Amino acid sequence: MDITEFKVEVFLAEETVDEMTQELNGLGALTVGDYDYVFSLTKVMGHWRPLEGSNPYHGTRGEISSSTEYKMEFRCPRALLQQVLVKIHEIHPYEEPIVNVLPLVGSKKEG
Repeated sequence: MDITEFKVEVFLAEETVDEMTQELNGLGALTVGDYDYVFSLTKVMGHWRPLEGSNPYHGTRGEISSSTEYKMEFRCPRALLQQVLVKIHEIHPYEEPIVNVLPLVGSKKEG
C-alpha cells in the first residue's frame, strides 16, 4: 500500500491560527483539487503541567493549567509533509507542540 496523503493535526493557541493558516496555504499544503485554504478548526480545552526545566508559553511550572486551544486539521500530500512539519515548528510558540500525522488510506478518487 502506497500512502500518498496524510492527515495533519496541530494544536494551536488562538493567536497563532491566522499566521499558521497563511503560511501552510503558501506552501500549498491546504490545497485540495481546485480549492485552497481547505482545513478545519475545532475549539478544544488543552491541559498541561510544565515540569522543572520547562519554559512554558502559558502556565506556571509545577501547576496544572488549562486553556482554550484550536485543533487545526488538514490533508497533506507526502511531497509536502516534511516542509509542513518544519514550518509548523518554526511558527508554533509552544516548547513542545502537539502535532499528529496520520496516514490516509484510499483518500484519492478512483477513476
